[in-house]
Amino acid sequence: MAAQPHPLTPDWVKDAVFYQIFPDRFAHSGRVQGLNLQPWGSPPQTHGYMGGDLWGVAEHLDHLQALGVNAIYFCPVFQSASNHRYHTHDYFQVDPMLGGNEALRHLIDEAHARGIRVVLDGVFNHASRGFFQFNDLLEQGEESAYRDWFRVEGWPLHAYDDARPANYHAWWGIRALPKFNTNHPAVREFLWAVGEFWMRFGIDGWRLDVPNEIDDDDFWREFRRRVKAVNPDAYIVGELWGDAHRWLAGDQFDAVMNYHFTRPCLAFFGARTLDHPMNERSGLGHVDAIDAAAFARRVEEVTRMYHPEIVRAQLNLLDSHDTARFLTAVGGDASAFRLASVFQMTYVGAPCIYYGDEVGLPGGPDPDCRRAFPWQDEAGWDRETLSLLQKLTAARHATPALRRGEFRVTHAGGEELVYVREHASGHAHVALNAALHPARLPLQAVQPGQYRDALTGQVYELGGDAEVDVPARGALVLVPAEG
Repeated sequence: MAAQPHPLTPDWVKDAVFYQIFPDRFAHSGRVQGLNLQPWGSPPQTHGYMGGDLWGVAEHLDHLQALGVNAIYFCPVFQSASNHRYHTHDYFQVDPMLGGNEALRHLIDEAHARGIRVVLDGVFNHASRGFFQFNDLLEQGEESAYRDWFRVEGWPLHAYDDARPANYHAWWGIRALPKFNTNHPAVREFLWAVGEFWMRFGIDGWRLDVPNEIDDDDFWREFRRRVKAVNPDAYIVGELWGDAHRWLAGDQFDAVMNYHFTRPCLAFFGARTLDHPMNERSGLGHVDAIDAAAFARRVEEVTRMYHPEIVRAQLNLLDSHDTARFLTAVGGDASAFRLASVFQMTYVGAPCIYYGDEVGLPGGPDPDCRRAFPWQDEAGWDRETLSLLQKLTAARHATPALRRGEFRVTHAGGEELVYVREHASGHAHVALNAALHPARLPLQAVQPGQYRDALTGQVYELGGDAEVDVPARGALVLVPAEG
């Protein structure tokens, strides 16, 4: 049996701050005309569109740059008859409602000019009823040239007959989402070609939608080979909610969406205000409150879960288009989100901000977590959270220890957590106080010198064991002071 390759992930991801965008709800440029749209900011619905487009994203890249973002992960952008665009019609065309391939070309060029990478969502386990090859089955029946692209169990297809179950393999039995027969050579070549095409177009990687549902390591090994042949620095991140060792041995994916990171953050930082029914409905399951010691144990397990090269490339998220927003999941407690953001931005791996979180956008489980970005209501933005995230991303970009340092907890008890990011260029120490009263927290074995709190600018002269005062529901992010 051949030895597994040593994991090798794109170096740039270790320095990345990601921003996830749900295209229909981020920004509406007004350039795409003649559409029947729901009012911008109206309650999100399963059906219908608000009209966000890629031209609009390009118009707001300055906002992302000011936030410290240097990588964007987009939910699907290809032609589709759904606002979330997981019902793919054409894998080689950006949805005309989003501005088409021209808009993506413009966006990539504008983003790259700012040093911002672009990662697209690859939905390869299923297509849609509107996908040409499946539509040919609906028209031609058993004589379709593409009959073997799907797994059909009877004719005629019950594609629109809700009174009967689908008589073809469909994703979770949803008849609108016929599953590909990825054992068929033509299907495999088609999907690999999609991966190659958009890499040549200029994207910087793929986020793969539920890739475990293509239960075929050889398929993903070849996908990786072809994508990396176009761009060796491409990032391949899978949406895998459970144990992912099988896919993270160095021959398939670089990382996964790290929901193992999300759950303990909810449990500790949101311990006082957790909305249990909300979290149970949003895909994360039941989340029980935990104290700092339990949080530290779990986070250390997560830090050791995979090879260190993989851990440094993990996509660390607090929420997404598939969960309730963190703010809503913790009962609207903005201080819980801020504390969690401090941890997210100072932990190992690539932090990912879900669009709107930076201004306090709330939202329950799907579809409510997909609200429109409130560009027209800046007066309602949570400026404290926005400012905090800007300071955190600036500190992360400026401090090698916060991006690449080793992670070690030095104190955890009650609602107090202290840890260090150790790096040859100088260590960074983070002290978090989740209590409702100020606390004096211990630092251990601090390298002698001056440290600056990245959140307040206060300078400390520290060395050896020391103690620092941390405000209630607050934090200190102590980085080596300049010069």
